[in-house]
Parts: sequence; structure tokens; C-alpha cells
Amino acid sequence: MKYELDLFGIVIPSLLLWGVVAGVLTRIASKLLMRAGVYRAVWHPALFDFALYVCMVTGLVFVSKEFLS
Repeated sequence: MKYELDLFGIVIPSLLLWGVVAGVLTRIASKLLMRAGVYRAVWHPALFDFALYVCMVTGLVFVSKEFLS
């Protein structure tokens, strides 16, 4: 995994990019889980969403390290 990305001459940390992508994916997954009725069995939806976000960031960083390096 590269630690910094050059985006049109601006150097940004790669974790910021993966965090934004994970935020979008988490939002989509949250909407799908809400439609499926999963949130009725969840005790604390905000905590569940945060855990889902952390899992998404971790997964994206792992996948990028394995396949994009």
C-alpha cells in the first residue's frame, strides 16, 4: 500500500481516500440493511454503523495492500 497518493499535484494520505470510499460503501450497506430489516435486531444502530465503517476501512486497506501494491 502506498502511504501517500499524488492527486493532480496534491499529496494526500491513502487512508483518507480509503476512509471516504468506506464511508460511501457503509452508507449504501446501511440503507440495504435497513430495507432488509436487520436494524430491528440491532441494539444500538449508530454503534453498529460505526463498527461497519471500521470493518469497511480495514477491509479496503487490506485489499489494497494485497492487490494494489
